[in-house]
Amino acid sequence: MQKISVAVIYGGQSGEHPISCATAGAVMAAMDPEKYQILSIGIRRDGAWVPGETDPARLQLGDATVEVGPSDERIIIGPGDGTQSILARNVVTGEIRDLGAVDVVFPLLHGPFGEDGTIQGLLEMARLPYVGSGVFASAAGMDKVYMKQVLSQAGLAIGPYVYVSPWRWANEREVVLSEISQLSFPLFVKPARAGSSLGMTKVTDLAQLDAAIATAAEVDPRVLVEQGISGREVECGVLGGLGGTRASASGVGEVILDVPEGEFYDFEHKYVATDVLTNQIPADVSQTELEDLRSVALRTFEAFSCEGLARVDMFLLAGGEVVVNEINTMPGFTPFSMYPALWQAEGMSYSQLVDHLISLALERTVGLR
Repeated sequence: MQKISVAVIYGGQSGEHPISCATAGAVMAAMDPEKYQILSIGIRRDGAWVPGETDPARLQLGDATVEVGPSDERIIIGPGDGTQSILARNVVTGEIRDLGAVDVVFPLLHGPFGEDGTIQGLLEMARLPYVGSGVFASAAGMDKVYMKQVLSQAGLAIGPYVYVSPWRWANEREVVLSEISQLSFPLFVKPARAGSSLGMTKVTDLAQLDAAIATAAEVDPRVLVEQGISGREVECGVLGGLGGTRASASGVGEVILDVPEGEFYDFEHKYVATDVLTNQIPADVSQTELEDLRSVALRTFEAFSCEGLARVDMFLLAGGEVVVNEINTMPGFTPFSMYPALWQAEGMSYSQLVDHLISLALERTVGLR
């Protein structure tokens, strides 16, 4: 049987670069070498596309410093009909290597220029099938301002927030501050287009706001100020169905963080000092609550016309109401991340999950659909 050629793309220009590298190592290690032929492609922090690591064991998260290294070669993916070869050009000698055509792309990228519809648009132009959501779902899911607008339009409950654009913060600061003062503390100030809690600050006093917005703006000039929600933070995985069947929702997990009062689930706790957190799967919820949470997760997935996979993060309030926090169209995907762990609890191994996602990508067409 001819092997399926899969281009695994990882790294990228966002602050989640090391997470992407670690994920790529796990995914490549999980792919059956008798079934798949892997073309590894790394995107450096400066945006250069280079030949990637071929030994999955070398892509270790460790202290979150792993990254795509230097190379004299640059990867070239051009528009075409999907049968075109991927090339590697040596910028020193000018020599060009033909890396062959690929059947499908697995873009394991997080954050801007990867999870936000940009690479999805490139792959659509190249007519290369790829894992995950399309251009719109990726873009709207990445930008928390538009995410909330889609959620609200779909009739899904969201928390109160204020969008702080660069122009308004520079020219209408007092008006913006007045709007923010109507929210209840604590507030969470975050970049509109970032993940893994990068650039996020918990604010308990308006005097802290200037510094918090400046911190978020270092990651993204578009900033969101959200009112804290008093509820349990729970997560649900959604997985596309093969053969045109409806997507399905997993059980529900809850992140239990054992830290002093006042701290929150930030980048350090998610990926480095992980000994203070536990993914409780399944979360301790009633059957009615579970059904409601799964229903909201599916409605969220479908509101964005997502494809492949997504993780929906929600707040479960004391009275049973479900408030959507956000959708992640390319959720954390290391073997220890919540998304694959949720599906493992449903009886699907990490390798089976990777197989399923590649099958979904091969099954659908590129272009309008």
